[in-house]
Amino acid sequence: MSKTLTEIAELLKNANNKVQLIYAFNGTGKTRLSREFKHLITPKGEEATDPPVLSRSKILYFNAFTEDLFYWDNDLALDAQPRLRIQPNSFTDWLLAILRDLGQDGNIVRYFQHYTSNKLTPHFSEDFSEVTFSLERGDNESSGNLKISKGEESNFIWSIFYTLLDQVISTRNVPEPEDRETREFDQLEYVFIDDPVSSLDENHLIELAVNLAGLIKASPTDLRFVITTHSPLFYNVLHNELGLNKGGKKEGCYLLGRLDDGSFDLCVKYGDSNKSFSYHLHLRQTLEQAIAAGQVQRYHFTLLRNLYEKTASFLGYPQWSALLPDDKQAYMNRIMQFTSHSTLSNESVTEPTPQEKQTVKLLLDHLVANYGYWQQEEGQSA
Repeated sequence: MSKTLTEIAELLKNANNKVQLIYAFNGTGKTRLSREFKHLITPKGEEATDPPVLSRSKILYFNAFTEDLFYWDNDLALDAQPRLRIQPNSFTDWLLAILRDLGQDGNIVRYFQHYTSNKLTPHFSEDFSEVTFSLERGDNESSGNLKISKGEESNFIWSIFYTLLDQVISTRNVPEPEDRETREFDQLEYVFIDDPVSSLDENHLIELAVNLAGLIKASPTDLRFVITTHSPLFYNVLHNELGLNKGGKKEGCYLLGRLDDGSFDLCVKYGDSNKSFSYHLHLRQTLEQAIAAGQVQRYHFTLLRNLYEKTASFLGYPQWSALLPDDKQAYMNRIMQFTSHSTLSNESVTEPTPQEKQTVKLLLDHLVANYGYWQQEEGQSA
């Protein structure tokens, strides 16, 4: 049944789960869901009470809006060296004051260098309002201030959030509130994390997922987590590290989808296999929907070819055409007609005829029915 993001946020809020893990393709609405969830936990009216209930008291969240709080001051006109500034607001002022007062800048640097380079060094200003970066060469010389890449910047921002989360959990694990080094986290109920770092290589992405799962497992029972991601690998590692694959568990594991009318659905994800999230299954579903609706277009031949290529690569065939039915050359020519760019400007390729549209169905059915790879997928997604 279709739902609004607000309704899905309510389902997540009302669920009695320590961790809720959600997979969704990019552009589906993960970031907007995090905002809707935050508004449910701390409605705007609560912040107007006396004393105000600030959102950070009940929920911490990491998403694209978190990254937007950091921006570069290049000041090229005055030939100043680049620096990463932190947008001042009630949240960043609180965050940076906490990390500064607890002496956490060293941990931020350590986490950041672990995922990038031990020579790439952040330097916080005295008031933590800006950061410069240098490349330490190991001979008491540095490169001067550098502007780091977008991927490195994302890693740095995640390192700040991860350091905060680590501090939250270690603080909350002190049984007696009066013995804690800060009382700032006493009322915290939820942590919402949307796609932490998309620029990591697979090894570091796995390590990040393992480390995050370790923090979650070490956290107090009354602190709950919602994690969304577009990465099958990140999802799968978290699923296994958090023990969601034990005893046939499926509660708290979801697939978020966006429907044609702009509404959404949240389907329970069974099992720990990430294969049903992979791009190849998305291609198959797109083709099946077009065939069922009688809406096969030229670009569906490109998707079909892509699907054959991925299957051939997985099964070890040197050419994707080896998977085609008996009259391989004829079928390959037909696919190539719709997937190759014209070499002359006055050439045009007509839209598929009804017979050619039927060819898409025939070749898709052939691929699914004749290769154990797809038959295994059928069994795992059933």
